[in-house]
Amino acid sequence: MSQLLAGKTALVLGVANRWSIAYAISNAFVREGASLILTYQGERQRQTVEELGGELKAAKIVACDVTKPHELEHLVTELQGFSPRIEAVVHSIAFANREDLSRPFLDTSRDGYLLAQEVSAYSLVAVARAIAPLMTDGGSITTLTYLGSTRVVQNYNVMGVAKAALEACVRYLANDLGPKRIRVNAISAGAIKTASARGVRDFSKMLEAGPALAPLRRNTDPAEVADSAVFLASDLGRGVTGNVLFVDAGFQIMGLAFGE
Repeated sequence: MSQLLAGKTALVLGVANRWSIAYAISNAFVREGASLILTYQGERQRQTVEELGGELKAAKIVACDVTKPHELEHLVTELQGFSPRIEAVVHSIAFANREDLSRPFLDTSRDGYLLAQEVSAYSLVAVARAIAPLMTDGGSITTLTYLGSTRVVQNYNVMGVAKAALEACVRYLANDLGPKRIRVNAISAGAIKTASARGVRDFSKMLEAGPALAPLRRNTDPAEVADSAVFLASDLGRGVTGNVLFVDAGFQIMGLAFGE
């Protein structure tokens, strides 16, 4: 069986633990033959990511805080010395203050709003600008979003607004990078029990609601998101750019639903 990413080098930013979506994507990339590069943010995450990188047989692990330009520059330098080119990038980075997620959006602090935008949306722009020159043979940049970008999801608040900005960034980056044959897309995953999702108040209720409403009558499996990321990073997705691919058991198509 041929491997869809054989001979490709993939950079994945945002692997936090083995329950993260970025870990599932990394695992699928390795399964499909990609040479994997991981990043971590700060010494606190270093040991965890190095252990996970060992499990995944990552070819390289580099420190990178995407909010710090000099660390992005260091990442580029490390990549230049390691691989002649990068074919796939996965941006799985988002953050908002817990207090801004737990109170009404109306009460979002200025600093909290700007922080969520910088880490969750602008970082995609910064990463794309830094890495695109290394994607000399074209390639794919994929980020992760959620339905709260276009619909009000209770308690998602400032993160929903940041994800809306992220999706707009996807479209503008797709236009700018298209002439370089670099495709930019987002995957909108359904509710998945990750460590970061626990920061959303009453997240367990979202998990409970999914199987009752989604057409497939179940929640999303991280492996499904990972396989979709493989598709976008591979030659199979060569004609797809500027899009949001929903991998949520169909949840996004539903309006009001009544018991059968």
